[in-house]
Amino acid sequence: MSKNGQLEPETLILHTSAPLHGAVTVPGDKSISHRSVLFSALAEGVSHVRGWLAAGDTEATLSCVQALGVKIERHDAHTLTIHGGALQKPDAPLNFVNAGTGIRLAAGILAGQPFESTLDGSAQLRRRPMKRIIHPLQMMGANINAVENRAPLHIKPAHLRGIRYALPVASAQVKSAVLLAGLSASNATMIEEPGPARDHTERMLAAMGADIVRDGQRIILNPGNTLNPIDITVPGDFSSAAFLIVAASIVPGSDITITNVNLNPTRTGLLDVLLEMGADIKVLNEGVQAGEPVGDIRVRHALLKGVAISGETVVRMIDEFPVFMVAALCAEGETVVRDAEELRVKETDRLAVMTQELSKLGAKITET
Repeated sequence: MSKNGQLEPETLILHTSAPLHGAVTVPGDKSISHRSVLFSALAEGVSHVRGWLAAGDTEATLSCVQALGVKIERHDAHTLTIHGGALQKPDAPLNFVNAGTGIRLAAGILAGQPFESTLDGSAQLRRRPMKRIIHPLQMMGANINAVENRAPLHIKPAHLRGIRYALPVASAQVKSAVLLAGLSASNATMIEEPGPARDHTERMLAAMGADIVRDGQRIILNPGNTLNPIDITVPGDFSSAAFLIVAASIVPGSDITITNVNLNPTRTGLLDVLLEMGADIKVLNEGVQAGEPVGDIRVRHALLKGVAISGETVVRMIDEFPVFMVAALCAEGETVVRDAEELRVKETDRLAVMTQELSKLGAKITET
């Protein structure tokens, strides 16, 4: 630790890898871990969650849910029993630290609660755009205010009404905030998507008994149904598996199997792109867990070639872009990426950071 109390970065020395072999299980899916805690808090009854991801963002969400009066028994780092029911007014602002998913989904939930709340976070979280959720929630009648449309978010009780909302861009977090507010609305909420976005919220709400249906690019939620508790084993996080998938693909002689991975098609764009690049990837032992497709992924080394990607494929691999760029650097030929503006408004400008850091290693990357 430095003199000013800030953590200093560690120095890691990397050596050329030997072939990768064996079977491995990755940590639980982050998106599902967030939702398992938030949605179980709204359920009537006791939910059981195994394989929960214990990480900075999910821990922040869990702490905020506890601050809303929800009893959570923690049997070990990854096993929770959650006693759902009526939420209570928090004694202090809810601190989501760096959890963008947590604060945006919670805003949708709290917009319809009969008490005031303030949602806040770190300086980094305060820089992230919140207008994209504030605007549709206000259209529903939510009393939500924020200086320059950034955290902290101040929410007061309001009677919500369902709306028909066309998402300007495909965004799972915006969609989820509106749907969760729709649970407390007086009438149906309809969302129209311009393209595919993660559908973990719809899958889990449906599994818990919500009246929610998809009709093409439209999602319709009718309020009134009580949410049932869930019993779930969180599948492995595909974003975590992505690093191993790319590593085995580019290290000669590698042959690995990653077990029990979430294979939600809105998340597996990287698999499709790597296969297009010539990767040797097979999905085995497929199944379903709480509405989510799961399976094992076997990856063997292969020679990759450059590709051009754009549109919905970018959305389906939004969190895997940093490691995808590594695969692209190891491929034969040029790789071109378009329609990736969303990467610039994450916790960092991922395009700029990856371009800067990989260029230090001699990579030839051009931003436009």
